[in-house]
Amino acid sequence: MLGSITLPGKVTRDAIASSQMPELPEVEVVRRGLQAGLSRRVVSRVEVREPRLRWPVPEGLSRELAGRRLESVGRRGKYLLMDFGGATLIAHLGMSGNFRILEAPQAPARHDHVDIDFGERLLRYHDPRRFGAMLWHTPADGPVSAHPLLAGLGVEPFSDEFDGEMLYRATRGRAVAIKQLLLSGTVVVGVGNIYASESLFRAGIRPSTPARRIGRERCERLAGAIRETLADAIARGGSSLRDFVGSDGQGGYFQLDCFVYGRAGQPCRVCGTPVAMRRDQQRATYWCPACQR
Repeated sequence: MLGSITLPGKVTRDAIASSQMPELPEVEVVRRGLQAGLSRRVVSRVEVREPRLRWPVPEGLSRELAGRRLESVGRRGKYLLMDFGGATLIAHLGMSGNFRILEAPQAPARHDHVDIDFGERLLRYHDPRRFGAMLWHTPADGPVSAHPLLAGLGVEPFSDEFDGEMLYRATRGRAVAIKQLLLSGTVVVGVGNIYASESLFRAGIRPSTPARRIGRERCERLAGAIRETLADAIARGGSSLRDFVGSDGQGGYFQLDCFVYGRAGQPCRVCGTPVAMRRDQQRATYWCPACQR
């Protein structure tokens, strides 16, 4: 295994979790941009200017990627999966990372750590905080789904597996607040701080409600709200929070339409009640005291 490192399971995933990092819609927007702009193109060279990301960029990655064709770009939760003919480059944007596709020569700027050259197009990874990741996974390492970063993730929100009944079963006996359960990623992936707050508002559920107290009907409503919220965000190009930009260099604008997130003290867009906010472990939780029970 090229650049083999030990990843301590759940601790590893939690270590790169943050309320301000790109969430599933942002990563999906990037995935679509990379798929459209780079799939079926062949890597001519790789330049790693700074290997010290969340984990070191594997030594020999340049040699392994050169001459390989990018077959497709997938996503699992917030991880990008670049398939190079069976071997996979697993990438995570961390808190401030982004990929840009360049069609004209451009000198690297500060924090431009990795270039993957596809000839007429160049994929550049920029990450001021260096909290992102690039890891190499080969068929000899087993299925990519079994990678320590991916193995314990919940179901995808747009998959057939995710519905109200599945959510209802997963919340039985769980005393944890429903928002915290959504953020954990163990039931459904990709519902980060912004979209958990917005989904719970659409479903009319207070974020602090113990998961086990949510009945079937409300679980159905919440599952639908999660899918609708994420789909709306993807259609709007994600949210422009801090450093997020898509592969075309443009930020998203979902945040402009948020019902509650980032609107503490402002009137609820539905009933006019001031939006409430509470901070827990550096995360801000927003809700409408009247609309959410």
